[in-house]
Amino acid sequence: MISRTALPCLLALAALVTALALTVAQGGALPLHGWYLLDAALFAVAVPLLRRVPGRQAVPLVLAGSLAVAAVGLLAPPRTSDDAYRYVWDGRVQAAGISPYAHTPDDPALARLRDPGLFPAGDGCTGWDERPTAAGDCTRINRPAVHTVYPPVAQAWFLALHPLGGGVRGVQAAGVLLAVATTGLLLGAGRAPWRAALWGWFPGVTVWAVNDAHVDTLGALLTVAGLGCAARGRAVRGGLLLGGAVATKLLPALALPGALSGLLARRPTRGDVLLLGSALGAFALSYLPYVAASGTSVLGYLPGYLREEGYEQGHIDRFGLLRLVLPDRLAPWAAGLVLAIVVFRVLRRGDRERPWAGALLVTGTALLLVAPGYPWYGLLVVALVALDGRWEWLAVPAAGQALYLTGGQTAQQLAYGTALCVVLLVPLLRQHLAGRAVVAVAGER
Repeated sequence: MISRTALPCLLALAALVTALALTVAQGGALPLHGWYLLDAALFAVAVPLLRRVPGRQAVPLVLAGSLAVAAVGLLAPPRTSDDAYRYVWDGRVQAAGISPYAHTPDDPALARLRDPGLFPAGDGCTGWDERPTAAGDCTRINRPAVHTVYPPVAQAWFLALHPLGGGVRGVQAAGVLLAVATTGLLLGAGRAPWRAALWGWFPGVTVWAVNDAHVDTLGALLTVAGLGCAARGRAVRGGLLLGGAVATKLLPALALPGALSGLLARRPTRGDVLLLGSALGAFALSYLPYVAASGTSVLGYLPGYLREEGYEQGHIDRFGLLRLVLPDRLAPWAAGLVLAIVVFRVLRRGDRERPWAGALLVTGTALLLVAPGYPWYGLLVVALVALDGRWEWLAVPAAGQALYLTGGQTAQQLAYGTALCVVLLVPLLRQHLAGRAVVAVAGER
């Protein structure tokens, strides 16, 4: 029987799932950014209501809600990103016994692997997710003239998904499994169920993890599992999982200082050495088969990608907040310095029993400094927020979404500036309210 406290939460969750379904289907009168705002508002209502639900009802509610939030991402093909088509292609190439780093998608040597799903013919190449190849064909694979940018664990994942039909729908379905599995891990960590809902009910899971099917979800899952093992003293297992996460999308490398929290304030232990060694070993070993097959081309398009995305001197499109106060040429150096200070703080004063706290601080700070325009980078932040409970950091992926919809330096600075204010002010407000509560209790005595 549904309790009185659970019913309002259930209704809010149903409204959230409905709004997310309409967002993916892009139905109704609202534009896309209007649906996103509605989704965020309903999420902000549903999670606080969950905190009032008894634990015996909250856990199944969180799981059911996570499944529903993820599943509605399957209602349409990818709407806002075409990365999943590259995943399908890389998996198909590997299934044919070819290294994904050896050829570009428009290479004639791979023409026999093409199909209408990835290389549509006769439609004029007019779709938002279609572009012409050098030979004049049409493809849904982004950057068809460059090598893949994805690391080896991601490539192994793409290959594992190939038997699901070799299409983007299989990749999306796998996104549902990853998203719900991450919710299950968070619930199994023994914390309040509402924290798991910060991930499982987050609107970005529907859009970024399932509909657009970004492989960042796999990196987030492995990071959550790895930090959980590190907190329980399972150094080798934790290191292997974290190394696998880094070999999925590189960004989880920012979580490693959290896993080594407090290292500089004590004598390094055997566990510290095993964790770091196993993480580095897992990362290196994952590359060996591909290095043997492709040599240095395993770097793929990563250097070109960094130039294209505005991290290169003379063409800087990132570091928006720092560029408000510094010349462009100094912004990357200042970002590196600030991040190094944060990493030092975590390694010096971090809590080794709560490695996710340091991981969240480093990862969130890095995204604030770089100010990327791809919101799915924030999936790792969402997972770390769910572990740690500091919900104010959700403003960082929200800023990425706002920038992705609008674009431009002004939008970048406004979105990430707002996120920075939220991250700084909410803890102060929390401390103020906690202080008032202590004073009130003392007064009653």
